[in-house]
Amino acid sequence: MDEYLQAAIKEAKIGLKEGGIPIGSVLVYEGKILGKGHNKRVQQQSVTLHGEMDALENAGRQPASVYRNSVLYTTLSPCPMCTGAILLYGIPKVVIGENQTFLGSEKLLRENGVEVVVVNDPTCVKMMEEFITKNHNLWNEDIGEPSS
Repeated sequence: MDEYLQAAIKEAKIGLKEGGIPIGSVLVYEGKILGKGHNKRVQQQSVTLHGEMDALENAGRQPASVYRNSVLYTTLSPCPMCTGAILLYGIPKVVIGENQTFLGSEKLLRENGVEVVVVNDPTCVKMMEEFITKNHNLWNEDIGEPSS
């Protein structure tokens, strides 16, 4: 498995141990992780701290040229909010751990010239399936769906 996807999975597991939603992400530039993060909506009572957003935040301010030559790794297909950040900063490639439990805005990414690579890693799938089963209402909240 790719070392950067492994780093994103590690972030997702940290989030789960903290009582949050197990989604992790890393931003990679020239073979170096600039920022890593995980979903912190529960831990920080945040409405926006998805894994991708946290990784971008932790990368700090970067010149446009850095974003335009970076790769974002995420354990789960990016939602519309995270997709918007990817498009805003011109990140040209996204590697997705899995999109079986949630299909985000991959079509929008592709339509805007972003290279989308879906790995469908079994670890990512299992982690989300187990989380969604045990925390259905919290998961719905995270993706903007009404609780059942």
